[in-house]
Amino acid sequence: MASSFYKIALLSFLTTSQITIADTQEKGHWHIETSVYTTHFHPKPEHNNHQDLIGIDYNFPSKWFIGGATFRNSFRQRSFYVYAGKRYQLENTPFYARLSGGLIQGYHGKYRNKIPLNNLGIAPAIIPGVGIQIKRVNAEAFLLGFNALMVNVGYSF
Repeated sequence: MASSFYKIALLSFLTTSQITIADTQEKGHWHIETSVYTTHFHPKPEHNNHQDLIGIDYNFPSKWFIGGATFRNSFRQRSFYVYAGKRYQLENTPFYARLSGGLIQGYHGKYRNKIPLNNLGIAPAIIPGVGIQIKRVNAEAFLLGFNALMVNVGYSF
């Protein structure tokens, strides 16, 4: 219940911004986001579709970014993702593609092998996404391996 309240409050705040994203891209900017929807392609009763993701990254004028996120993985375990990546803007449109690569920690116990190369409890990850940016607010869809799709909303400042 509280999680829904915070998401609604964040969305209300985000939609009131009057400054365009172009103002922040000239000098770099911060971006904060949260997950609003997740679906697994082959759902199982043990799967969690409420990731409670909170992420923040710094976006350089060169379109490169670095950041981190915390979320509940598909098995309700608190997990962390640290990453770097690049944003590819579709010219003269609000649409873009985004690709990040980094390390995920948090899959343990009987779910340790649910992500590849997690032998040491930390696994590499590559996460592609597409998005739309209107002023400072954006929505993005991310492909999580071959297992799930997650939709996030965010705000740039």
